[in-house]
Amino acid sequence: MRALHDEHATALWSYALHLTSGDRSRAEDVVQETLLRAWRHPKVLDQSQRSARAWLFTVARRIAIDGWRSAAARAEVATDELPELAVPDDTERAVQGWIVADALGELSLRHREVLLLCFFQGMSVGDAAAALGVAEGTVKSRTHYALRALRLVLEEKGVTR
Repeated sequence: MRALHDEHATALWSYALHLTSGDRSRAEDVVQETLLRAWRHPKVLDQSQRSARAWLFTVARRIAIDGWRSAAARAEVATDELPELAVPDDTERAVQGWIVADALGELSLRHREVLLLCFFQGMSVGDAAAALGVAEGTVKSRTHYALRALRLVLEEKGVTR
């Protein structure tokens, strides 16, 4: 392994530097990974100088290509400046709120009342029943049918799950 390194490391380093467009850090990684793979494949050590060099250069080229592909997938950008912080955008949430409010307006008064009490004011079934002056079972059934009606209205407006 030492003989392989001594014979080919300089040429391999130059080739890796060329493959990485002068990125010394990346070139070092390519050379190191290439030699590591050579160590894992002892048959390379037994080849003649020309065959071993060709194998090393081919492996280095493949490692560099894999690096380009993975960098492209990650879309890394080197810069001296920090990126701007993302500003939260509540536009989508506001639009959804308007759509739901509009859909609630199309429900019957009883259905709208039960949904407002149970979902928007957070009342329990018992509290909503007391506020509306009806039985708890009535609140449960109104809630079921109100949600079904709301789903239909939203589907008519083009809102999907």
